Amino acid sequence: MRKRSKALTTLAAFGLIGGAIAGTAGASAPPDTGAGGGEAAPGAGVGRGSDSGIEGADFSGTTVTVFGPENAATDVGAITTALGEFSASSGIHIDYTGARDFEEQINAQVESGNPPDIANFPQPGKMAGFARSGDVQALPDDVLANVSANWDPKWMAFGNVDGTQYAIPNKNDDKSIVWYIPSTFAEYGYTVPTTLDEFYALTDQMIADGHTPLCVGIESGPATGWPFTDWVEELVLRNQGIDYYNQWVNHEVPFNDPPIVEAMQTVADLWAKPDAVYADGGTIAATPFQANAQPLLDGDCMMHRQASFFASFFPPGTAYGDADGAVSTFYFPAADPSTQPVLVAGTLPAAFRDAPEVWAVMQYFGSPEYADARQRNQKLLQGGADASGFLSANLNADPSLYSPLEQAFRDVLANASPAAFDASDQMPNEVGSGTFWSEATSLVNGDEDAQTAADNIEASWPTS
Repeated sequence: MRKRSKALTTLAAFGLIGGAIAGTAGASAPPDTGAGGGEAAPGAGVGRGSDSGIEGADFSGTTVTVFGPENAATDVGAITTALGEFSASSGIHIDYTGARDFEEQINAQVESGNPPDIANFPQPGKMAGFARSGDVQALPDDVLANVSANWDPKWMAFGNVDGTQYAIPNKNDDKSIVWYIPSTFAEYGYTVPTTLDEFYALTDQMIADGHTPLCVGIESGPATGWPFTDWVEELVLRNQGIDYYNQWVNHEVPFNDPPIVEAMQTVADLWAKPDAVYADGGTIAATPFQANAQPLLDGDCMMHRQASFFASFFPPGTAYGDADGAVSTFYFPAADPSTQPVLVAGTLPAAFRDAPEVWAVMQYFGSPEYADARQRNQKLLQGGADASGFLSANLNADPSLYSPLEQAFRDVLANASPAAFDASDQMPNEVGSGTFWSEATSLVNGDEDAQTAADNIEASWPTS
């Protein structure tokens, strides 16, 4: 059953539910955005040993700045509207800025002594680095307890650094997805693969039939190369299992270990196979990762492996489902069909400034009210599409706001066995958002082989 949080109860009392919220309310304190107190969920780290100062605080005239990686118009519109609802009820003015080069900008902002109040990290590894350097603040005990009531411990664990909780989940992505058009599969007699070997065989059959199996692009500004890392992570997780995967993330096995090299070479060889890939930008490295939706709709390729958030890149009016020409998805298959490993990702807000108004916004980010407002507005800005591009695994989020396709994504996130957070996002910044991306690009461009790329990445791993 979905719980009615204290935030919802408080807003109802003020008559703010049931319509658009405009302007800024002069509330003396924000609503409690948790689902209740109690102990932090297992898997979460401990709090800092003191409370936030939220209770009884006067937030009139306060401002909180938030910086994150989401910068598409739909995402920014949904985020700012969701934050605006909280701003209206709390009196806190909230400024959100999204940037494609978040990874570079957040480094520069921290180094210059001018970080945002809150950064919405897509990479637990980068967040952890700032936590260990003392830049990011540990969560107050009351905020941690309230947020933990809304999340499965496996999601809280991604914000746990060395036993202390610094960040909270607020957006979740299912990455083990292949987008396709069912009616096209039916037209040519193709069936959805249920094993990794069947997936490879299907790509070969499509090539033999004169069809291009895959749309691929890895260009993403300073983050160019990351889609290749996702493919590698999928193969390592499927072929080696979660224990080895975690050892790789934690550098308990070297980056140039033979199974990692093999996974990198497998992806490079698949993409280099004649007629296997359609690259809208002329080459894979020159094709933006977002630029694969229209080619799939146009029949330039048969499949595109990309996360649930990719839905936001399909044009307005795109139909989803099994109807003629409609888009759907299938699970990127496991090597062993009796298992269902899922690669996941998401964003985790963490605070650089210790102030009651900052913790109030942090607490809201972890609430079902934020998840519901974000999804409601995301779908509205997407023209009511069945796939908004946003997902939340918040336990108390309203499931009725999600289409059957989106609810299927949420079910996968809930039932993943196992769920593995994107490996590069967990690795040290020098590797996860550095050499893994750049060496992947060199490998895809044919400038080096997988062994050389892996050796270079291994050499870049920080020694302390």
